Amino acid sequence: MPRRQCVTGLTHACFHAGFLCNTDSCGVRMLWKSLEGACKDLVDEMQKRTPNGPLVKQKMDQTFALRRKEVVESEPAISTMVRCWPALFTEDQVFMEFSRIVGKNLKTEFYESIDRHSHRLLELFGSKRGNVGQLLTHILQQTNTTEPTECQRASYHPGDNPTDLFKGGFESDDEDSFCDPDIGILLIEREGAVLTSSQHLSPASLEIIIEGEVVMDNIQDLPKAMCILFGLMYALHLNYPKTMKLTFQFIQQVLLLLGHTDLKPKLQTLKNQLAM
Repeated sequence: MPRRQCVTGLTHACFHAGFLCNTDSCGVRMLWKSLEGACKDLVDEMQKRTPNGPLVKQKMDQTFALRRKEVVESEPAISTMVRCWPALFTEDQVFMEFSRIVGKNLKTEFYESIDRHSHRLLELFGSKRGNVGQLLTHILQQTNTTEPTECQRASYHPGDNPTDLFKGGFESDDEDSFCDPDIGILLIEREGAVLTSSQHLSPASLEIIIEGEVVMDNIQDLPKAMCILFGLMYALHLNYPKTMKLTFQFIQQVLLLLGHTDLKPKLQTLKNQLAM
C-alpha cells in the first residue's frame, strides 16, 4: 500500500469551483465556517467518555463531501485522519461511511454472502496443497460444526498469502513492536497463551493497523476485523495490500458485487467453482 502524502488539518483546496459550484465568495466563507465548526464539534464530541451517537452521525453526514474530497485528492496521512476525523475509526461510522460511498450495508451483505458460500469455499480449500494448503488446513481443523463459523467467515482466497496481513502478539507487548506492517490485523493473545500460528482465529482481541499506527482495537472477532478493514480501505481510499489483493477483490467484486463485472482469471475461476 503506497504511503500517503502528509498534510495538516483541512485545506481550502477542498473548496474549489467543482466542489462549490454556483456559490459566491460570501457563500464559500459561510460554508467553510459551518464545516470547520462541524469538524471541531466532532473532534470535541469524540473526546467524551460516551459520545452522542446521533450527533456524531449528523456531523459525519454533514461533512461527508468535504471529508471524501480531502481523502481522495489530498491523501492525508492516516495519523492526520485519526486526529481530524476520530469518529471515522469507530465501528458504526466505518459501516455508515461505506454506505455513504456506495449505498450498501457492508456488515449485512458481507456476512450473508460469506455464509452463503462458506461450505463450498471450505470444500475447495480442502483440495489445496503446499504452503497455501497447510494454511487453509489449519482453518479447516478449527471448524467442527455444520453451521458457518468464525473460521469459515475468515476464509481468504487460496491464491493469497495472509501471513503478512495477520500478526500475532501478547497483551503486554509494546505497541511499537506491532507497527511493521503497512496494513494488517493484529491478533492479541493473553499472557501464557501458546502462539501456534498467526492464523489463530480466537484471540483475546484484535486490532487494525494502517501505516504503522493502530487505528482500531478491541474488535470482537476476525471476520468482523476483516469486514471493518475492508470498509476502512474504502473510507480512506487505500489500495489493497499486494499479498491479499485477490481476497479483497473477491470480497468487492464477487461477494458485494461492486466495481467491474469483468473478473481476473483467478477470481473468475473461483466464482465458477462456487457455482458448481
